Amino acid sequence: MPSVSPSAKTLPLAGIRVLNLGWVWAGPVVGQTLAFLGAEVIKVESRTRFDLLRTLPPFAEGIVDPDRCLFNHAAWAGNGSITLDLRQAEAIELVGRLAALSDVVVENFGPGVMERFGLSYDVLRALKQDIILFSMPAAGLDGPLKDVRTYGLSLASLTGLDSLTGYKGGGPVPMENAFCDPFAGIFGAFGVLTALHHRRRTGEGQHVEFSQQEAAMQMIAPAFMDYTLNGRVAEPCGNEHPTRAAAPHAVFRCRGEDRWISIAVSSDEEWAGLVAAMEGPSWMREPAFATAGARLEHIDALHERLGAWTTAFDDRELAEHLQRHGVAAAPVLNVADLLHDPHYRARGTFIEVRHPLGFRETIYGSYVKMSRSTPQVCPGPSMGQDNDYVFRELLGLSEARYRDLIERKVIY
Repeated sequence: MPSVSPSAKTLPLAGIRVLNLGWVWAGPVVGQTLAFLGAEVIKVESRTRFDLLRTLPPFAEGIVDPDRCLFNHAAWAGNGSITLDLRQAEAIELVGRLAALSDVVVENFGPGVMERFGLSYDVLRALKQDIILFSMPAAGLDGPLKDVRTYGLSLASLTGLDSLTGYKGGGPVPMENAFCDPFAGIFGAFGVLTALHHRRRTGEGQHVEFSQQEAAMQMIAPAFMDYTLNGRVAEPCGNEHPTRAAAPHAVFRCRGEDRWISIAVSSDEEWAGLVAAMEGPSWMREPAFATAGARLEHIDALHERLGAWTTAFDDRELAEHLQRHGVAAAPVLNVADLLHDPHYRARGTFIEVRHPLGFRETIYGSYVKMSRSTPQVCPGPSMGQDNDYVFRELLGLSEARYRDLIERKVIY
């Protein structure tokens, strides 16, 4: 594994080893989060079946190669890598031996896959009594949907989230990306922390079942409560508040090409701030906008008039102006804006690193920040970069045995 700085040795999870069988985005992000907290994370993958995330563009310097996937370098930061063909019994044996030296095993396969590998919780517990197995199936390990095949996009549909996204008066417009994946990965890492805390107090490991569907469902909590309390079934409403608790509540065009600002007003006090910021145009004194209820009833007209005003302003300057008057407003940053935003730059949200292959790239900094220690952030691993360390040092394989396994593509 990469050398460890003195600061990293003081991180909360220093000394914890995680064997990460997770793949694509969700599983590796569990490892990423735990690595930011100081755990040693060893990701298992294979050249017999490239992990999907290694196949996605863009690639560094335009060279298509699984070790040059920039998405992988950001999303798998902190994970190490060993290569094993899990279709072979000897590879499964090596995974078992490594599990016996680990504290946590992470997997996001479908139900039954770990059992078919011969790596069920009972097997792992026999290898190490206090092992923690963290399973994150799409919809749980039991129930009618347990065998459903999903990616992050389909999870958004199963949770009801896609039923809420779209234009007012139109049908659903699903999210363009698998945002449920990193959400579940970060959320799931704190499930692992809970199990580690329990083990520290009791000495007991456990099998943690983390349904990605049920985790992502937390994002529709307001709509769920609205239905439970009021019997209303939420539907797409554009950028309006999902439970009609604010008006105005939308994004509005600003000066320049594709520049926007978000504005939300949820109280009479905030409305008075908006009136003051706009220097009280006459239309704001009309009965249609005199009360919160009236503003909600006439929200389309309100948004149209407010939008006509915002187009004359720079998005950042206008956001600062409105904030000074107590109005919740923010520029709608695009991806390019993020890298140059002064707040993110001050916090090290994105960092530039040199990849072992020699090129420089920008990846996420640590989103877990602590007062007494600073995480090491390394780009996602090259395939098999830790094979020597894991198989020769940790497992103690002889040089001859190690080379034989490589030759027969057990380690591959």
